[in-house]
Amino acid sequence: MTSTTTGRIQRVAGPVIEITGLAGARLNDVVRVGPDALLGEVIRLDRERTVVQLYESSAGLAVGDTAETTGHPLLVELGPGLLGQVFDGILRPLELLARDGDDPHGRPFLPRGAEASSVPRHRRWAFEPLATVGDRLGPGDPLGKVREGGLDHLILVPPDRHGELTHLANGELTVTDPVAHLDGEPVTMLSRWPVRKARPFRKRHDPHVPMITGQRIIDTLFPLARGGAATIPGGFGTGKTVIEQSLAKWADADVVIYVGCGERGNELTEVLDEFPALDDPRTGRSLMERTILIANTSNMPVAAREASIYTGITLAEYYRDQGLHVAVLADSTSRWAEALREVSGRLEEMPGEEGYPAYLLSRLAGFYERAGLVTCSGRDARTGSVTIIGAVSPPGGDFSEPVTQYSLRLAGTFWALDTELARARHFPAIHYNRSYSLYDLSSSFAERLPADHAPMRAWASRLLQQEEELMGTVQLLGADALSDHERLVLRTGRSLREDFLQQSSFDPVDAYCSLDKQYWMLWAIHAVHHARLAALEAKHPLDDTTDRALDLDIARLRRHPDAEVPPIAQAIAQRASGEEAT
Repeated sequence: MTSTTTGRIQRVAGPVIEITGLAGARLNDVVRVGPDALLGEVIRLDRERTVVQLYESSAGLAVGDTAETTGHPLLVELGPGLLGQVFDGILRPLELLARDGDDPHGRPFLPRGAEASSVPRHRRWAFEPLATVGDRLGPGDPLGKVREGGLDHLILVPPDRHGELTHLANGELTVTDPVAHLDGEPVTMLSRWPVRKARPFRKRHDPHVPMITGQRIIDTLFPLARGGAATIPGGFGTGKTVIEQSLAKWADADVVIYVGCGERGNELTEVLDEFPALDDPRTGRSLMERTILIANTSNMPVAAREASIYTGITLAEYYRDQGLHVAVLADSTSRWAEALREVSGRLEEMPGEEGYPAYLLSRLAGFYERAGLVTCSGRDARTGSVTIIGAVSPPGGDFSEPVTQYSLRLAGTFWALDTELARARHFPAIHYNRSYSLYDLSSSFAERLPADHAPMRAWASRLLQQEEELMGTVQLLGADALSDHERLVLRTGRSLREDFLQQSSFDPVDAYCSLDKQYWMLWAIHAVHHARLAALEAKHPLDDTTDRALDLDIARLRRHPDAEVPPIAQAIAQRASGEEAT
């Protein structure tokens, strides 16, 4: 049980409330304020005065109203039934609250101070035991499993429990029914965890396996490791949301958690409308069956916006502990940082760069450090991962601002979205010469693809850099100033950009590109380039060695199913080298 103490409001300044009389209150404790029991969080303790930041509007509060501390920090409920739901920043189910709070005209309306269970209480789950009575179990050991959203949802011994298994249930149970007894004490499927505390694990591993996304520019040039972290900075209209939707649908993650942190209401509405309509390529059913959406728009109180990031990562760690691979899509960390700045300003703290608090870097680090590939707690040595993909919305697309620069220090992969590429309708608008990946995944790719894959990746990167340098010369002196070899670099660079790196998220064939198809597409471009280079070395002019039909066939490769691409690519290479097709 948690103890409570009661105080009274002395001052109301927007969402910041000053309270006296809350004896025993601790930093980050959750407080219920006023007659509507509005939820808030302690952000400062000053002798007899407790400063609380509300998770919702403070309208209607008055000096003298009571406030009560719960005696614990922000906790979230964990258990089967979370998948497929839409929550706010503190894990209140929005669909349930909106239904219960409809106004007289039937419009969805969230009542003030509303609370609802995140995990459905009345739903029954078919519990299948995985342990034996008499076993001595510790934290993370499996007790049993239920089926949720096409996944096996493991019911584990809580992190703070251990002992002898004296009873184990079987059959249809709710989350509040005891599924087991350890040393005579009940264990249920429902648990709670503080969002700002990382969940324990046995061992962290260096990320060494790529998270395949099906996006050619990502998987080939700037791959992301499973259990790693990526940042996507980009200005307005550069396609951050479309990229994250593509990653949610196609990335090889078991569970997807999308955190809409401080985005505009119309953009978040679009996400809420489109995600349930997306088909899961694994099952053919709705993608929402393995997705959790956390919606926190820019007009909602900043305290809930600041908490939403931690709520999302806590859910990810919960599913990671079951041996699953989880992708967290945070859109965007800039809005989260702005929430920190607003709270810091209300506390009159000394501002840092561009008004952000001096501890912005440490807070960002604390978030990104919760990504990882780990051996989970428990005797069966499960391996799970949390992969973080954080979008950044720098004002005016300025990558020198603090949130982008700090994210660069912390994330292993940097996908720089370029406004000029977006205006040219080049999507994904990831700039091929400004992005990078620090993860060494060569051994994993070598196990899946031919040995020449790594040299071809390096060749493509070098050629795109050479093309960009030559474009500067063309703008100054014109194309006639270039040699045939340099003109060939421009031609191949254009093919790489337009035929390989560009990819349509709305094309049923091109939306996802397997690793094998990526390899053969790049192989064809590489083979044609070197055939033309050999012709130039043989003193043939470039115009005589340029077959427009070859360029068109390369451009059409993206439209072919995976199985058709290797023979077509080989035929293109044979034509380019002047050999007869066998």
